[in-house]
Amino acid sequence: MFLHETTSMDPRFLLVPLVVFLPVVGILLNWLFGKRLGEKGIGAIASLAAGGSFVISVILMLALREHTEGAVVPFMQWISVGSLDLNWTFRVDTLAVVMMLVVSGVGTLIHVYAVGYMHEDVHHQGDPARFRRFFIFLNLFIAAMMILVSADNFLMLFVGWEGVGLCSYLLIGFWFEKGEDGLGNARAAKKAFVANRIGDFGLLIAIFLIFWNFGSLDFETVFHQVPFFASSQPGVLVAIALFMLLGVTGKSAQIPLYVWLPDAMAGPTPVSALIHAATMVTAGVYLMTRSQVIFSAAPQAQQVVMWIGAITAIFAALIAVGQFDIKKVLAYSTISQLGFMVAAVGMGAEVAAMFHLVTHAFFKALLFLSAGSVILGMEKGLETNHHGHGEGGEHTDPQDMRNMGGLRKKMPITFWVYLAGTLALAGIAPLAGFFSKDEILAAANETNKFVFVILISAAFLTAFYMGRQVWMVFFGKTRSSAAEHAKESAPLVTVPLIILAILSILGGGLNFPGVLTLEHWLEHTINIPHESAFNLIVAAGSLAIALVAILLSWMVYGRTPLADSKSIDPLAKSLGGLFRAMNKKFMVDELYQAVILKPYTRISDFFANPVDQGFIDGIVNGMGSLANSLANGLRKLQNGYARTYALSVVVGIVAILAYLLFRV
Repeated sequence: MFLHETTSMDPRFLLVPLVVFLPVVGILLNWLFGKRLGEKGIGAIASLAAGGSFVISVILMLALREHTEGAVVPFMQWISVGSLDLNWTFRVDTLAVVMMLVVSGVGTLIHVYAVGYMHEDVHHQGDPARFRRFFIFLNLFIAAMMILVSADNFLMLFVGWEGVGLCSYLLIGFWFEKGEDGLGNARAAKKAFVANRIGDFGLLIAIFLIFWNFGSLDFETVFHQVPFFASSQPGVLVAIALFMLLGVTGKSAQIPLYVWLPDAMAGPTPVSALIHAATMVTAGVYLMTRSQVIFSAAPQAQQVVMWIGAITAIFAALIAVGQFDIKKVLAYSTISQLGFMVAAVGMGAEVAAMFHLVTHAFFKALLFLSAGSVILGMEKGLETNHHGHGEGGEHTDPQDMRNMGGLRKKMPITFWVYLAGTLALAGIAPLAGFFSKDEILAAANETNKFVFVILISAAFLTAFYMGRQVWMVFFGKTRSSAAEHAKESAPLVTVPLIILAILSILGGGLNFPGVLTLEHWLEHTINIPHESAFNLIVAAGSLAIALVAILLSWMVYGRTPLADSKSIDPLAKSLGGLFRAMNKKFMVDELYQAVILKPYTRISDFFANPVDQGFIDGIVNGMGSLANSLANGLRKLQNGYARTYALSVVVGIVAILAYLLFRV
């Protein structure tokens, strides 16, 4: 049943359902007519659908500049059971619109890039027919994320939350028959799905607790009652916040559920960019920022959030130092940077977290898409020379940085945009990452000195492993025939990279010291206890540390580049076992396998075989066998001969007479 708003509002706010339904229209058009349209038509429809969502988001932003209080736009009645009365209602406020702009804006650039990338990829993989399916899934991802960020209640948010989880499964396993043993990509998709289901269990429990205690799931109704519970039942708020945090560790890849995100690299590169930069992993940070009232009223939970984020930031950064896959380095970098954002929320610095979320979307999308361009260039080199095999007939992995080198001359546009993304992520002034990272470090310096040391150490490692990546990929001599014959990507790929590079360079202006645009924008939605202040000492110190890290990476990897793809990594020589541990990801997957998965599998096998198939199925099957045996015996009496039936009657009469005789 559709609902109508009774109060007057700016008519531009009524456009908000289109942020969801334009991508849905793109899905339907490509589903129904995609086979006739060809790749260009499919790509154009999908990109225009995402771009239309961005245009609507811009219109909503302009409306909010005049009506900062925002609006709630009812769309349709959804659930009405007992005291639970939920409608599909769109919330338009400054926080929601920031997320809409990031998701649709960066998402549109990824769509345009994907048109060029997937044209090459589907042909390289030998299945051009999947081009249409990919863009249907990509539009679905945007639609699900828009449902999440535009929701006005926790249950509608959960619908979008589950939607992006489904899309991640579909896209990570897009080439499901590829990978190790023909199952590697399918396993990666399943791993992401299972890890997120564990986190989703936590969010569901939080939602149940909210409804049982607050009697509603609407944001405003719940947040209005939080002060009462803070004084009367603070334990309820702590429980809700901690269960939400469990959901965040799944969706935003924090300890202990981060393990799915590096394996998400199994999906095509545009998927990696969409998951890691613009959509899924930012959902957890958004959830906590949206629920700021609950977390600020539960300081014990905030402390846990802060420490989870800080430990994740340093742990993932250490692992990134030891990786050789160009996308795996960026994957662990994403986990680390999400740790910065989560820690910021735990410190009550939600604006800093959102600022870093936005700038990170710019430069991490740029880095992933640029890495995709590098991989395309390497694959072209493979096709040009030896048909996918290097010297000596050995297979050349186009994602292994040890097989690269010297690509700045082969792919100059990709090199320069990659360098811009690297410097932004490393926190080099005046690029975007410098300002957003500095705000988080400044908050840590004021809140907890130990956390500050952890985060500044993670920042040092970030600059180092990104410097290491640039020296290994783009400098020195080419270390494989694929690199030697690599070619620059087409404009359809490089133009979105240039736009993202510009955003990565200028994005710091969104919350520039002395202007504080983003902070003033968000103060209409979330509580800001004090304005952000530019800490010159922290900023200068973090910049100096980043520069030292880049210099150190040059001394290790740039001054004496790897001679060939078989060369031992210089850090492996100097760090020995520590480097091997970082390369092996500290054996966390193996630990989970030994401690959780294998015992679970053994217990499952026990219940499946001796208990289920042996005992329970044995009883059921035994009853069936007994009935079958009895039926076979009785069937002999029904043979169709009258003499047999007469004999049966006589035997029956004799038996009855004998019984009566002996009874007397």
